[in-house]
Amino acid sequence: MNLDGLHHLTMITGDARRTVDFYADRLGLRLVKRTVNFDQPDSYHLYFGDEQGTPGSILTWFEFPRAAPGRAGAGAIHTIELGVAGQASLEFWAARLGHAIKGHSDGRLRFADPDGLALDLVVTAAGNTPLRAAHPEIPTEHAIVGVEGARAYRGGTDSDLLVATLGFATDGQAGYRVDGERRSFRWGYDDAPAERGVLGAGTVHHIAWASPDADHLAWQARVGQAGIAVTDVRDRDYFRSIYFHEPQGVLFEIATLGPGFAVDEAPDRLGEQLRLPAMHEHLRERLEQTLIPLENPRVRRPVGMQA
Repeated sequence: MNLDGLHHLTMITGDARRTVDFYADRLGLRLVKRTVNFDQPDSYHLYFGDEQGTPGSILTWFEFPRAAPGRAGAGAIHTIELGVAGQASLEFWAARLGHAIKGHSDGRLRFADPDGLALDLVVTAAGNTPLRAAHPEIPTEHAIVGVEGARAYRGGTDSDLLVATLGFATDGQAGYRVDGERRSFRWGYDDAPAERGVLGAGTVHHIAWASPDADHLAWQARVGQAGIAVTDVRDRDYFRSIYFHEPQGVLFEIATLGPGFAVDEAPDRLGEQLRLPAMHEHLRERLEQTLIPLENPRVRRPVGMQA
């Protein structure tokens, strides 16, 4: 039984419109789902990824309007790595991202999103299946090809949970590696800064690992048997999830690969309309009046249109 690499990462934003503009337009990802937070339905939950919404390409955001800026601290993810095809693509992105760039070295381009989230563009690992979205201003050969890795600050004790229980491979360069059928994902830790972390806009809420549907309950049992408190199974409409804190303090999720994001929308219409969890469908009229309207960049500027 093995995890199938990354499923998604979930962040916090204070401005859904600005997040859509940056990730679905500037970075060229596809807005694959606009829905609401299961626990706070008055707030958006937005998903971005490749053309099909494939696990391994997915970045998601909870919106808490006007949320104060946060700061990564002990037990929190501080940097996310996005893949591109090669050095020429890094040069393309250096020009496109402009003032967002924080640093540029051989094989790595550092930048921040409008909330201050730290992101690195890196050359994709050999053998990783590319997971691209289409955008009229971004040549296919330079498009982002998936999420390559993430790094967190240590916040607890060293443990063999990652290797012995979750099946991570050790990697001398990155720390750990999670190998799926189509993609691998780098995971590592750094010493925490002296400043205490603050959950807010620009911080990472959790990371989710992908599980074949048939293995999900077995993962829940295995984590529990390792002495880690794990939640019951939560139905998230597009996948089922369990959650637990790993020993360094990072919130882990294990999410199923199915049923996927096309369960309630046609694949060619992903992200075009507000989709609500069944438990919140009775709130639709109110939510459609109170949630800030979002414009999908694809409606304004279709993929087939020349830049």
